[in-house]
Amino acid sequence: MSTEAIDFRHLLPPHCRETLRSWLREDIPSFDLAGVVVGERQEEAVLLCKSPGVLCGVPFFEMVFSELGCSVSWLFTEGAYLSPVCEVARVTGPACKLLQGERTTLNILTRASGIATHARELSKETERLGWKGEVAGTRKTTPGFRMVEKYALLVGGISTHRYDLSQMVMLKDNHIWSAGSITTAVKKARKAGGFSVKIEVECRSLAEATEAAEAGAEIVMLDNFEPAALSKTAQALKASFPGLTIEASGGIRKDTLPKYCLPAVDVVSLSTTTQGYGTVNFSLKLCKEGHDPRNPKVTLEDV
Repeated sequence: MSTEAIDFRHLLPPHCRETLRSWLREDIPSFDLAGVVVGERQEEAVLLCKSPGVLCGVPFFEMVFSELGCSVSWLFTEGAYLSPVCEVARVTGPACKLLQGERTTLNILTRASGIATHARELSKETERLGWKGEVAGTRKTTPGFRMVEKYALLVGGISTHRYDLSQMVMLKDNHIWSAGSITTAVKKARKAGGFSVKIEVECRSLAEATEAAEAGAEIVMLDNFEPAALSKTAQALKASFPGLTIEASGGIRKDTLPKYCLPAVDVVSLSTTTQGYGTVNFSLKLCKEGHDPRNPKVTLEDV
């Protein structure tokens, strides 16, 4: 199997540019009032990383500046670990266009890199544990920003889980309660999804998980199980259904992850991957003689 790194930009759909244009429109709905100050002089700006983390968001950064007629030259590749303070890229173009793209691109980069950094930490932890399963994100993403967040999970080295409601069937408690039973819900979902779509069922007991597997679900999510209960239930399920994929979920964090990386568990999903994540600090500054782009803090001695 090839060990060549995957370029995840090839996943991005053509309408990705439309989304990025809408973000530019949000920031520039009419006049760019400060743009008149700088005009269209050709300038160069430096992208600096000011806190440690994994670089993520390169294609989005490039597409925004491409829309504005600017070009980007990178000193690091997507997925590289950055140690501050370091120069990451140079952007050239008309001064007003550089500044129009500044905040939108930084917003994307800081958040995507924050997610990728957290994902990389989770991936490294499972490697340390020697666990062979997969860590995954969830569908708990920011409205309008899901594409970037899911992309960042991949750059960080973990799974995205399903992207949306059209990818895989997940039957949660509300579905089951409305349908009347797990078996009924699975049969209805199978008629809609057919042979090509997997079905996952959220379960709260061995009995529920057994019913789901017997009804034809390929995956069961053991939701909000304590580690000891998870271990016992997962082992029992694997004994009866060796091909069943077992996912653990519910309130799992980086510090508690090792307790859930059990031999009988195939997937552990965490909402912290796309909710409440930290960010990586970047800045974009015009290169002007006599001005420090690192923008150091003003100390008492400077006053």
